[in-house]
Amino acid sequence: MTRIELAKKGIITDEVKVVAAAEGITPEQLSEDIAAGFSTIPINRNHRITPVGIGRNMRTKINANIGTSKDMISIEGEMEKLAVLVKYGADAVMDLSTGGPIRELRAMMLKRAPIAVGTVPIYQAAVEAAEKKGSIAKMTADDLFAVIEEHGAEGVDFVTVHSGLTMRAVERLKKEGRILDIVSRGGSFLLEWMIYNEKDNPLYEQYDRLLEIAKKYDMTLSLGDGMRPGCLADATDRTQIEELLTLGELRDSAVENGVQVIIEGPGHVPLNQVELNVRLEKEICKGAPFYVLGPLVTDIGMGYDHITAAIGGAVAGAAGADFLCYVTPSEHIRLPTIEDVKEGVIVSKLAAHAADIAKGIKGAMDADIKMARCRKALDWNGQIACSLNPDKVREWRAEIPPTETEVCSMCGEFCAIRTVERALHKAK
Repeated sequence: MTRIELAKKGIITDEVKVVAAAEGITPEQLSEDIAAGFSTIPINRNHRITPVGIGRNMRTKINANIGTSKDMISIEGEMEKLAVLVKYGADAVMDLSTGGPIRELRAMMLKRAPIAVGTVPIYQAAVEAAEKKGSIAKMTADDLFAVIEEHGAEGVDFVTVHSGLTMRAVERLKKEGRILDIVSRGGSFLLEWMIYNEKDNPLYEQYDRLLEIAKKYDMTLSLGDGMRPGCLADATDRTQIEELLTLGELRDSAVENGVQVIIEGPGHVPLNQVELNVRLEKEICKGAPFYVLGPLVTDIGMGYDHITAAIGGAVAGAAGADFLCYVTPSEHIRLPTIEDVKEGVIVSKLAAHAADIAKGIKGAMDADIKMARCRKALDWNGQIACSLNPDKVREWRAEIPPTETEVCSMCGEFCAIRTVERALHKAK
């Protein structure tokens, strides 16, 4: 049985107990939330990793994307990125490869990753169709489902599938007048296929087939937002909501059939619309875990999009989003370097942590209180240990060393903390 089916029967698994203990909630409550589709533990039957929960009453989790393209192919390079993103606290990793030895890279990632691994199967299906048949549009539904089956059999824990991108949504898109019609790569592949073949999306029309594969491997479906806005001006429009309505219906069908589901969200969203987008998803999709890319709250942050995404991610998380997809400084420019991956993970972790404090997640503020106590005690080793990037703090402190070791080189002898402690001690 799948995790949802076990939960519906009142069977509390060891995975549920492990996640509940880590999150400070009861196994009974977590099991009920999994049964209802409010939470998920994305682990394929064929993948052995420490379970992590995503959803209601749990810490906001983050995902990091890596992968090759024709312009940058290095399996070992991607494995170095994997090691870095795990070191700095990513809860999941997605392989978005579109070039080179895609299968070999995925196999290596599944072997080495101690965290959940996700993929977007249509990338491989589209690349192979282009190479073997000369066009993505000549891909067949069987080609696509064969790749999804392949990923499931290999142990992929969650797959992004753009099942909500229907012909109805395409017709609405044509009338919408967007600046950027579709920026989702998977969405663009499906749009081309649908228009060329004059058929609806096979991931929608044959959704039962998709559920069968997911159920076979207890693989979580991440229902992708192929119509997500690619700029602020297109945010929260009728095309986006049209797809979200369909995703809500598909969510119901998945949960009824014992398949775990995550809903993916935008994208590029003005700051004042971020909370609205979370509330819409939670209402339309009946509380399903919400996975957001950022969202980026401005379009002009090239080179700094990890920051614009962290701003949006913190607001989204505080409003109820459950899973943040990191954005690196090189978003919209090039494939990320190892340093880009590290920066992307750290700022995303900061956004998730800030959101957890705002949501009142049990224990979320413990690390902040510990940091504050270390600062009061002028305990620099303690402060370094509490930071998300101890190496950077240690390096920067050494670059301009203070004359007096217990303070920093900014305030020096005029350290406010030391001055106040001295004054209060004298007053006593």
